[in-house]
This record gives sequence, C-alpha cells and structure tokens, in this order.
Amino acid sequence: MQAIVPYAPGGSIDVMTRAVMAELSKALNRNIVVDNRPGASGMIGTEIFTKLEPDGHTLLGHTSSYTGTAAVRAKLPFDPARAIVPVAGIGKSSLVMVVHPSLPVKNVKEFIELAKKNPGKLNYGSSGIGGNNHFSGALFDLAAGTKMIHVPYKGISLAMTAVASGEVEVVIASSAAVNPQLRAGRVRALGMSGTKPSPLLPNLPSLAQSGVPGYEYELWWALFAPAGISAERLNFLNSTINKLLNAPELKRFLEQESAEPWIATPQQLANLLPNEIERYRKVAKAAGIPLQ
Repeated sequence: MQAIVPYAPGGSIDVMTRAVMAELSKALNRNIVVDNRPGASGMIGTEIFTKLEPDGHTLLGHTSSYTGTAAVRAKLPFDPARAIVPVAGIGKSSLVMVVHPSLPVKNVKEFIELAKKNPGKLNYGSSGIGGNNHFSGALFDLAAGTKMIHVPYKGISLAMTAVASGEVEVVIASSAAVNPQLRAGRVRALGMSGTKPSPLLPNLPSLAQSGVPGYEYELWWALFAPAGISAERLNFLNSTINKLLNAPELKRFLEQESAEPWIATPQQLANLLPNEIERYRKVAKAAGIPLQ
C-alpha cells in the first residue's frame, strides 16, 4: 500500500497522514509508503491520484484547505468534488481568533463594535489568497457585518508574526499556529471558530456564541480514495482507521497536534467535498475573492 500527500513534507497533513499510516501498517501487517507530490496548492498530487486504479491500495491525505483552493480555481483537469471520495476522517480543529494586545477590545462583541465604527481600517492576516485563514476572515466579515482588509502573507507563521508586531490587527488561525505567540503574551485570544467550545480550548468561547451567530469554520484532515472504490473496500478501510483513531496512540498524537479525532462513517462523509466547495464558492463570490 501507499499514501500520497499532495503537499511538501512537514506540514500538518503530511505529519498526520504519516502517523495514521504507521498505525495502519501495524494493523494490516503491510508496509505503507508515503509519497509527497507537492505543487499548485495540492492540485498536482491530487490530479495524479485521480488517475490511479480505485482499488483502495493507495490513499490520499488531504486537508480542509483543499476545498477552499478548489473553490477559487477557474478550471481544473478533474472534478474536485467527485474525483476523490472520503475514506475516513483523521482529525478536526477549531481556528482561534487573536488580536494584537494594543487593540482596545477584550471580547468578540467589542471587536465587532470597533470594526463597524472603523470600516476598512482593521486588517486581518492570512497564509495567502484562498487559504483557510483568508476564508475564515471573509466569512467573519459576512457573518458579523464588518469590513476588514485582507493582508495575505507567504505562510501562516509570517501572518502570526505580523499580528504579534501590530502590522495587522487580527488573524484567525489554527491552535498550533497561534499557540507560540499566545503563550508568549504577544497576542490576545477572543474566540474560537467551532460551534461549541473545544475541550482543547475549554476557557475560550465560540465566535457563534460571542456575537457572530451561525459562524462555523473548522480545519479537518482526512483520507481519500479515487472515485469508483468498492463499497466493501471503503467500509473495511473506514472501520479499520476509525478503530485506530479510538486507540490511545493516535488520540495522544492528535492532542499533541491540537486536534480532536474525527470518527465518521462513509455515509457521514459522502457529501463533504461538494458541500464545502459550494459553500466556499458562495463565500468567495460574496467576499470578492478572485478566481485563480
């Protein structure tokens, strides 16, 4: 068996795919090779994967940034919503909204009031156009009725440095990305993007509960197969991986990565891609995010 990761080594989906494949290799008593095929924000490796036989012996590790990227691509050589199908989840994580400490706000409601009084004057940083942090900020603007300015950086670490230095006022990013600056006291956390407080962030309210009703944005990591995989093979892989996610090794690993295990059936995952891509297309259109 093998797994393809359509991103460079060292990123979250690479690390998570390798962790799950190591446990799956033990469970199946088979060697599993992980092959990184980066390029075009994950689209090159995904295209290669769509051309493989759907025998379930090669899996694809992907992350929620895929659906955002697909939503703003004018044209792709494959159907991003249908050419691959979810096999199993790996993990989920909320994003955290952080601001520079000099900003005179202590909670989300105060931030919204400030932003509405100063339309077009507050800046939010992101890891780049069409990425998770871009969409999460654009979605916040739409849901809260605010108007911030998007400032893209070449990676989330640079965006976090920018908010810590006061170059931008706000960033909405993963726990893993914000924790170093948060622990150092260089940024202030206002809320998280899940529908309810996370056990990993027990003292932080959700944005939906704090003045932005209906706001929801979660990062996810999952495994996929080429379209056409048999139901028997799909169900076998799903149940096997779900058991591994319930075991102490992967639970401990995911907690270290600031994520929670994502255990779901093939039926629960079936509409993940079409629903999310359509959602982000609507957000992109409303927010004026251009097609690439």
